[in-house]
Amino acid sequence: MERAARAFWLNSPGHGGIRDVVLPEPAEGEVVVRTLCSGVSRGTEALVFRGGVPQSQYGAMRAPFQEGDFPGPVKYGYLNVGVVEEGPRELEGRTVFCLFPHQTRYVVPASAVTPVPEGVPAERAVLAGTVETAVNAVWDAAPLLGDRIAVVGAGMVGASVAALLARYPAVRVQLVDADPARAEIAKALGVDFALPEEAEGERDLVVHASASEAGLARSLELLAPEGTVIELSWYGDRRISVPLGEAFHSRRLTVRSSQVGTVSPAARSGRRGYADRLAVALELLADPALDALVTGECAFEELPGVMARIAAGELPGLCHRVRY
Repeated sequence: MERAARAFWLNSPGHGGIRDVVLPEPAEGEVVVRTLCSGVSRGTEALVFRGGVPQSQYGAMRAPFQEGDFPGPVKYGYLNVGVVEEGPRELEGRTVFCLFPHQTRYVVPASAVTPVPEGVPAERAVLAGTVETAVNAVWDAAPLLGDRIAVVGAGMVGASVAALLARYPAVRVQLVDADPARAEIAKALGVDFALPEEAEGERDLVVHASASEAGLARSLELLAPEGTVIELSWYGDRRISVPLGEAFHSRRLTVRSSQVGTVSPAARSGRRGYADRLAVALELLADPALDALVTGECAFEELPGVMARIAAGELPGLCHRVRY
C-alpha cells in the first residue's frame, strides 16, 4: 500500500516549499507516525533558512532525520509530535515526540519516538526539544540553593531556562531582554523581568541566550566576582567579540559553553543518556505555565511563507507551532 505524505523543504537559502513524499513500507521495529503538530525552533531554523550555517559546521548541525545538505536543498527540523498509526502494540495509538522535520506523516525506528506523558497535551509537547536544551543548560550551570541568577535573552531557550531555574528553592531569577513585551512572558513563567540597562548585577550565575554581542557583554557586566556565564547562543557564521579587558581578570570571571549535542557531564552522564534527558523534559512539560512559550501558529500549508517571515525578523515571538 502506497503511503503519501507532504514535507517542508528549504529549496535554496531564503526559499522554501512543500514537496510530495512516498513513504517506505515500515519494517519490523519501525513505526508510522501521523503528525499532529510541529514547532519551529526559531534561532536554528531561521539560520538554516537564511543559509547561515558555516561550512565547518555542516556535520555538527545535521538534524537526526535531515535529508539533503546545507545550504540546500535540505529538509530540516526537529520538533515533531504525532500519533503512532502502525508499529509495536505498546506504541499504537500513542502520542509521541520525535526529532523529525515538518512532514505530515513519516516512518522511523520505534526507538526514535518518545511517548508523551499523560497530562501533557500534544500542542505543548512540541516544546520538548527546546526544554531538553534548557535541561542540559541547567545541568551545565549547576546552580546552588540561594543563587542570584540572570538569564539574558528571553527567546525560546532563554525563557525555558528561566522557567526551570525558577523551580530551585531560594533561587532568585531575573529574565533580561531588550524587548519590553517579553515582560509578559516572564510574568507567566513566574520570574522577574528587566531591560538590559535595568538588570540587577552581582549575579552568581548568568545564562546567556540572546545570540548577540551586546548580550554577551552585558552578561559579563552582571556577574559577581568569580561568577560564570553559561553561553548558550549559537552565532552561526558570525564572529563575536568577547570583552576580556577591564575587570574580566581581576574579578576572575568565567565564560563556559553549553551545547545540547552532548549530555552535560554534570548530569552523571555516565548513567544518563539522550533518552533520559528527553524524558525529563517531557515530564517538565506537565506545567501549563510553559504554554507561554508558544506565541504563534499556522497551518502546515502556510509554512513556506511563514518561515520566510520568521527568518527575515518580520514575525517576532517564541515558538511558532504548525498545525496539521
